[in-house]
Amino acid sequence: MSKVKKALESKLAITVFSILISFVVGAFFLAIMGISPIEAYAKLFSSIFSTPKNMAYCVVYGTPLIFTGLAVAFSFRTGVFNIGAEGQFVVGSMAACVVGILVPAPSIILIPLCFIAAAVAGCLWGLIVAFLKVKWGINEVLSMIMFNWIAYYLSNYIAGFSIIHSDGNAEATKNVQDAARILFPESWRDALCPSANWGIFVALAAVVVVYVILEKTTLGYQLKAVGFNRHAAEYGGINVSRNIYTAMAISGALAGIGGAVQLLGMGARISIFTSQESYGFQGISVALIGASNPIGVFFAGIFYGALKYGGSKLNLIGAPSEVINIIMGTVVFFIAISHVFRFTRIRKSKKKKEGAQ
Repeated sequence: MSKVKKALESKLAITVFSILISFVVGAFFLAIMGISPIEAYAKLFSSIFSTPKNMAYCVVYGTPLIFTGLAVAFSFRTGVFNIGAEGQFVVGSMAACVVGILVPAPSIILIPLCFIAAAVAGCLWGLIVAFLKVKWGINEVLSMIMFNWIAYYLSNYIAGFSIIHSDGNAEATKNVQDAARILFPESWRDALCPSANWGIFVALAAVVVVYVILEKTTLGYQLKAVGFNRHAAEYGGINVSRNIYTAMAISGALAGIGGAVQLLGMGARISIFTSQESYGFQGISVALIGASNPIGVFFAGIFYGALKYGGSKLNLIGAPSEVINIIMGTVVFFIAISHVFRFTRIRKSKKKKEGAQ
């Protein structure tokens, strides 16, 4: 009986339950709007699974979310709430864009340079916040929110430079050079989708690297120790400040690389923003759904990407694509509230044991 109870309370079971409930909630709102939930969900799932092209688009949509999800999950595991993945994603994509436009080089040199520029930009954006936290104790959530907006306006400012801005009437940068693109060969894209690219393999590599760092290295042990109990870790001789810097540097670099993957694999240029694109904020949902586990984040990113792509087709039957936001918001709500119930139950059991003694 205890094994059954433990299985039902596992993170995977909670996630699956939350997803099922979220679709029920989504169906409820669709019914209120006078739209058949069966018809809407049939369209949603057919848009995802009906053809290899649709499934390829789901992977393309999900790949940047894997990176922002990894960025948030990594910082979660190390005790820092990285709500700044949005800004790190933006500065990473702009750094890759500038290199991809201005540096004349063959693909074998230019593509790594774009990724390195994106990783460095995201890393620095995270380190600034870490410095403010370590040096003056400034709450990272507040400073990250501000730095998200700084990144947003900085990207628009750089996109306006004459050497970067599009030569036409588009409010966007120039396209990066073809040598900077990470697209599959044309014959593969004909069979899959026009935006099919190598980014998913970069994401897989990132998942492996993050897993190895967290689970198989001394650095990962120290980072998790700081996240579990900062004071105990410090008492045990772990340099807490250094680990905060390390956590934010790696987290920011992951989000920055995600920006490069989205640009080089799909966008090719950066539009002047009228609002935040929310890749970083969606990464928070991905991290929660994936239980902050790198492997879970990978599948959660593909899941979210599939819903984003499939949801974009709902307007074909008159259903609003915003229902996907309702579904994802409900998933996150139930996963989050499950942690509250678990924490409350643990506290009650501890009090009972203390009372018994």
